[in-house]
Amino acid sequence: MVVRIGDWMREILMARLDVWGITGRSAELIVQAVLALIVLAVSFVVNYVVKKLLRPRIDAWIDESSTTWDNALKDRRVVLRLSHLAPALVIYVAAAWFPGVEAWILRVSLAYMAVVGLLVIAGLLDSIRSLRSETADDRGPIEGYMQAGKIVLFVVGAVVIPATLMGESPWKLLTGFGALTAIVLLIFRESILGLVASIQIHSNNIVRVGDWIEMPKFGADGDVQEISLHTVKVRNWDKTITTIPTTALVSGSLKNWEGMRNTGGRRIKRCIHIDMNSVKFCTAEMLARFRTFAYLEEYIDARLADIDVANREQGFDMSVPVSGRRLTNIGTFRAYILEYLRHHPHLHSEDDMTLLVRHRDPTEHGLPIEIYVFTNDVAWAVYEGVQSDIFDHILAVIPLFELRVYQAPTGMDVLDGVTALASRP
Repeated sequence: MVVRIGDWMREILMARLDVWGITGRSAELIVQAVLALIVLAVSFVVNYVVKKLLRPRIDAWIDESSTTWDNALKDRRVVLRLSHLAPALVIYVAAAWFPGVEAWILRVSLAYMAVVGLLVIAGLLDSIRSLRSETADDRGPIEGYMQAGKIVLFVVGAVVIPATLMGESPWKLLTGFGALTAIVLLIFRESILGLVASIQIHSNNIVRVGDWIEMPKFGADGDVQEISLHTVKVRNWDKTITTIPTTALVSGSLKNWEGMRNTGGRRIKRCIHIDMNSVKFCTAEMLARFRTFAYLEEYIDARLADIDVANREQGFDMSVPVSGRRLTNIGTFRAYILEYLRHHPHLHSEDDMTLLVRHRDPTEHGLPIEIYVFTNDVAWAVYEGVQSDIFDHILAVIPLFELRVYQAPTGMDVLDGVTALASRP
């Protein structure tokens, strides 16, 4: 149909030129020029209709629609890019009007449409990425996949477009790139490694956007903001941004705190060092005083009953301090701390998570008493407040058990000792 229209217009033009006395090569050039102007005019009209009349109606329909996917297409200019195909199709269809350069026009038109197609697909990928980030619960590294898809897309374009312009098969052109494979792999080495790392991160659920991670090697300690093909952006707690290579997440060591957030418990693990010179057996006066402390009356009664039975069975001479079993001030202190933690409203119980008070190996800094519990609120400020309150209380009650906290001598301690020696007669 289009060819017939072209032949009909050619005949009319040639007949008119013949009347004017223009024939031969001159007439042919004039006809070709007029046909070219007609094609350009039709292309301009089609382009105007699509962009100025049709596209605004599509945009209005998208704005009125209740769905979100079409808004993503509009925001990423997919419809606008698609409209560029209209004038190219007109030129492609009218290529038959120009027999001498038909093949060249077809190649250029196809190459142009291939470029537009690549841009449309890239816009679709961007739309999927934005739509996924807004609606999906899975916060996997979609950014890396989209970037990898674009790289593959433009690599394909770099092969298809030149092949189209040259009129050769893309496969034939690819065979010529065989010797350049090593160079191509070298150029895209980081992209390939980043793509593999992104796949591993997503499939193994290592990190997601929003996770709190810690990587001291890179100075990162905060929430993951973005996972792309090459880098991972982390917003640290001091509001700075740290950029980490994506490959480092699978090849290096990182701590992901998201598990702590999901379980609803954050661990407190801290020691208080007791001066071992203050550890001693409890006297009757000490026990009478300890019985007045919260949580200790039942413990002391039960322990004394067990100790009395054991000592009688063994026949120990209780007049000798080293003989038999006895309560100690540090053991009673541990029992008090354990009961105090069990009754704390902001800690998980033993049934839910670990809760214990234990000795660690004695050191030159005294006997470490370790508190190992989990708060029932993982918010940072709440956690620090609960931890501070617990150790404020523990440090305050230690002297009531006739124990001393170990503290390395300070300059004032040395000065007080020298002063005391100097004041002696």
